[in-house]
Amino acid sequence: MTAAETILHSGQILTACEDRPVANALAISNGRIVAVGSDADIACLRGPSTAVISLDGRTAIPGIVDAHAHLEREGLKTLRPSLESARSVSEILEIVRRCAAAEKHGRWIVTMPVGKPPFYFDALETLAEKRLPTRFELDEAAPHHPVCIGGVFGNWGRPPSFIALNTLALERTGILSGRRPECGGVEVCVDESGQPNGWIIERNNRPTVDFDLLREIPGFDLAQRTEGLRRSIKLYHSVGTTAVYEGHGSAAETIAAYRSLAERGELTMRSFLCVSPTWSNMSEARSAMRDWLAYARGAGLGDDWLRVAGIFVGIEGDPTLARLCRAALPNTGWSGFVEWHNRLEDFREIAFLAAEFDLRLHTIVKDRLADILAIFREVDDRFGIRNKFWMIEHVGEIDAEQRRTIKALNLTMTAIPTYMIWKNGQVYRAKIKQMENFLPLRDLVDDGVSVGVGTDNIPYNPFFSMWVMRMRQERMTGDILAPSQRVSAMTALHLMTRDGARVARAEQSLGSIEVGKWADLAVLSDDPLTCDIDSLKSIRSLLTMTSGRICYRDEQAWLP
Repeated sequence: MTAAETILHSGQILTACEDRPVANALAISNGRIVAVGSDADIACLRGPSTAVISLDGRTAIPGIVDAHAHLEREGLKTLRPSLESARSVSEILEIVRRCAAAEKHGRWIVTMPVGKPPFYFDALETLAEKRLPTRFELDEAAPHHPVCIGGVFGNWGRPPSFIALNTLALERTGILSGRRPECGGVEVCVDESGQPNGWIIERNNRPTVDFDLLREIPGFDLAQRTEGLRRSIKLYHSVGTTAVYEGHGSAAETIAAYRSLAERGELTMRSFLCVSPTWSNMSEARSAMRDWLAYARGAGLGDDWLRVAGIFVGIEGDPTLARLCRAALPNTGWSGFVEWHNRLEDFREIAFLAAEFDLRLHTIVKDRLADILAIFREVDDRFGIRNKFWMIEHVGEIDAEQRRTIKALNLTMTAIPTYMIWKNGQVYRAKIKQMENFLPLRDLVDDGVSVGVGTDNIPYNPFFSMWVMRMRQERMTGDILAPSQRVSAMTALHLMTRDGARVARAEQSLGSIEVGKWADLAVLSDDPLTCDIDSLKSIRSLLTMTSGRICYRDEQAWLP
């Protein structure tokens, strides 16, 4: 028998397989798992050159497949100066002074928001003065640079978002000359004389100001997006994530960043993307799907590291924001995708076109599930989409009849428990007719619906999402929302491993620890099945592998 290249032994390996849910050891060769079993089963595969890693009783799992990751964002946050440590206006100004001293005159200084990441809740409350610096205070700190204290991207926290500009920034953006926002929900604050004081307040859930009033501020270029992605990958590996599915869509510049890392051999995250289109009308949509998106048809093009397949198409949206975002391309700000505006009748026409041209369609549901399912039934009657794995995302309320329709159409779902239950549960509970139907994960699993779970990058640790699935606790009141829809620890793990692989249509090679699959796995800091439930939120990976190679290890903890 040929010796294995690597053996992991003496641990608890949660395989995500029904026939052998727990093992003690595994063997790896040529990047794939060649044996799983007891320590005695695997010992015979040890040779003189085999790398042997003792788990010392630790728990290993299949690599997490984050089914709605927004991977590219996390690293971008590290490219701008942080204000996390600032607790007063004077401390903000000192950080701005240091940035100005290190930057050539005339260049923009753009910081991260005030407050504590990753959510930036109650940002101004973290400052002694309960306010941002004024334009004149920023002028004193950086007289030769346009300065912007950035606002919170809506997906991280909750509106309102607070932004501060100095005089030079107000001049460059035209705000000092009377320019006002094209989008609603944005306030330019003024002083007693009626002049802008440097503060902007955005109250929109979908942030608009970066593409509207502040479009002169430099966005992330391709080099920055590539570096941000490189940093993101390491951070996601540190919590055991080895694959991501980006069903919300990726703009051309985002896909280019992934391709750049793949071409350099630096892409250690298995990445499954779909296209975020830039068309503005139905004629452009038909032309794009017919003539330019052939590479994204069916299972798409790519390999086991990077694959692009299908399109994302949203319903509704702000028409002004969609227009401004297209004018700003290739810059997509923090989102990484292109904002949309599609009336329901537009969405229906696009769905028929997607079926005609064999493009897997992804869409965010929120409160439009009934409309979407009605359209998908029509499309199925004409073209047949039951073997196309069309995707519905950010699902909220689903009743039993809708679950049956989803399964009958063989739709795939992604659930975002942190966003829906923990972060925004108080908002949604006021809209939900029957709370037991609010993101009913237990019923969806019991009904055999294909569903995976994503972090949505809020936060990026999948074990926080597992905690939400186990607890279903809303953050504002601490109330438990629909406790009957809690899932077991093992089910939560499956939703983020083997079921995530099904979302990516990669279940033949990912998602479980079994012979023939890629050796993608993580050794954890705690056992997610037995640890105190609140400890779930802080579980991290001590060692992460993709294709049997170590892509992350915690230098301060256990070392193999």
